[in-house]
Amino acid sequence: MSKREKVVLAYSGGLDTSVILKWLDLQGYDVTAFVADVGQSEKLPLLESKAKASGAKDFVISDLREEFVRDYVFPAVQFNALYEGRYMLGTSLARPVIAKGLVDTAHKIGAGYIAHGATGKGNDQVRFELSAAALDPELKVIAPWRIKEFYEVIKGRAEAIAFAKEHKIPVKATVQKPWSSDENALHISFEAGILEDPAATAPADMFEYSVSPQNAPDEPTEIELTFENGIPAALNGKRYSPTDMLAKLNKLGGDNGVGRVDIVESRYLGMKSRGVYETPGGAVLIAAHRDMEGLTLDGSLIQLKDTLMPRFAQLVYNGYWFSAEMGCILALLAESQKYVSGKVRLSLYKGNITVLGRSSEYSLYDYRVASMDDDHGAYDPTHAGGFIKLHAMPLLAHARRKK
Repeated sequence: MSKREKVVLAYSGGLDTSVILKWLDLQGYDVTAFVADVGQSEKLPLLESKAKASGAKDFVISDLREEFVRDYVFPAVQFNALYEGRYMLGTSLARPVIAKGLVDTAHKIGAGYIAHGATGKGNDQVRFELSAAALDPELKVIAPWRIKEFYEVIKGRAEAIAFAKEHKIPVKATVQKPWSSDENALHISFEAGILEDPAATAPADMFEYSVSPQNAPDEPTEIELTFENGIPAALNGKRYSPTDMLAKLNKLGGDNGVGRVDIVESRYLGMKSRGVYETPGGAVLIAAHRDMEGLTLDGSLIQLKDTLMPRFAQLVYNGYWFSAEMGCILALLAESQKYVSGKVRLSLYKGNITVLGRSSEYSLYDYRVASMDDDHGAYDPTHAGGFIKLHAMPLLAHARRKK
């Protein structure tokens, strides 16, 4: 390379991106290490010296915490989103906001390249690159785990650890304890190492956000969540910012053993993978929000959202946050949440979330109509006969045809 081109690397300070940063430097690039603060607990400013020691020309931290929770996590809560019925999309939701920060930084410094440390077998490479393509199709992407000169030398975690040691790059991972973790304001995920055996039990000392349900307190914790237009606005009567709200619920849920998920999921590339997730705050929010919708949305709108939810979750999981389809779905979501406001009381106890009660000024529940014990004159039971006859017409026609 005659001229050192500028590249912005999505840098976490972990094993893969530390090795990749040095490799890009050795390949002749001027590397800007970009760190997206999405709520990970690591002391991010300390990464600057590590990045510079690894060959970075510049170092940028972007605080994306509020944007991440407000614009990505909360819409997923509003959709009650679960990928394949269980995964709360903690990693998937962080990728588009990180990609956006990556692209913005490339624009600011005039870089023609962005780079990432996502494995060639995983979902994140797709999420980063589809997001970047949607935001700036002119930017070029360097993905070392798909470059032969890189992956033939750094074949796996053992070689990466040896490379880091050779170049005096301190890393958290070890050959003896090689699972990978990814943390943000919503969750922490674990994969690789012993977890690559789907039959193996996740080590008890691996978990960081939650206690085991067996070790949770013997008394339940009761909380009250206030929603405004489907957004969690207050906890026990006190208002919090999006990030602080999620942090409070992560602590409350984690202390009560809530939010652990151990699954084998379907990666977008077609293979199966095993992931272990801790999402205590997300689990509490979805349980409460779903209950508030039961009180404030009519049945047909709930069914429409339930029909679209798997598609929303799939778009998030596969990396299509900035697609036209997602834009349309998010517009429908916003319209659906206009009356999802009120309070939900919950009990957190040894891994369980139990709804205790709910109230809303927009409640669709009418005691006069629903009561089984008293006739308030608001409902005429004889009308049900005609309703049943009308809905039975196609069934009767089909039954006659079979004779």
